[in-house]
Amino acid sequence: MWSMLVKTKAIVLHSFKYGESKMIVDMLTEEEGRMSFVTSIPKTSKAKVKKQLFQPLTLLEIECDVRPRVQLQKLKEVRISEPFASIPFDAHKLSIALFLAEFLYYSTRGEQQNALLFAYVENSILWLDGCQSAFANFHLVFMMRLTRFIGFYPNIDDYHEGSVFDMRAAAFSSAVPLHTDYLPADDAARISTLMRMNYESMHLFRMSHTDRNRIVDVLLMYYRLHVPNFPELRSLEVVRDLWR
Repeated sequence: MWSMLVKTKAIVLHSFKYGESKMIVDMLTEEEGRMSFVTSIPKTSKAKVKKQLFQPLTLLEIECDVRPRVQLQKLKEVRISEPFASIPFDAHKLSIALFLAEFLYYSTRGEQQNALLFAYVENSILWLDGCQSAFANFHLVFMMRLTRFIGFYPNIDDYHEGSVFDMRAAAFSSAVPLHTDYLPADDAARISTLMRMNYESMHLFRMSHTDRNRIVDVLLMYYRLHVPNFPELRSLEVVRDLWR
């Protein structure tokens, strides 16, 4: 079977031990979209591929043999693309990173090559690593804006005070839809507010701990409607407890 040598940037989403001496690693790559790899766990510190490289959201440059119709590809070389300055050492940032890695693991399954999506995720991670303060709303803005790249970002122009949000249609509406997958006016207003935020402006929008957790719940409901087999996230409680 033929193979193609690919060099690409990659973002670690999930890894786990496989048998006694191997790891399986899921990544979002710039050149090939979502990919899964199998790699040996090194027994010496001199090995080229170290398991410490596969922490959630680590930004890598990898070289791999890509074989068509093979589920687990093989890594040849791995190195850090952008070393983190703060995420591994800040409890709040690390909690957000663990949550978003699991969130991306499920929300980007099946994604093919998408340079804009990759750039958005990479630049967002670098922004979080570089910011000094006022990032309590980061995961909310990240989740909302990711919908631009996977196909169900709402049109904010349709919003007016008192609108409901039809989650199936990804649209604001004056009328309550005939199904139950919609948000009432108070939650629709929260979504409208969130859509006006970006990383630079989000600190200007005051939110209580309760508001933040409600928005997380609403966004996950929204993703479950649009992403097949999107499960309950095990790391959700980690971000629920932030900034109490």
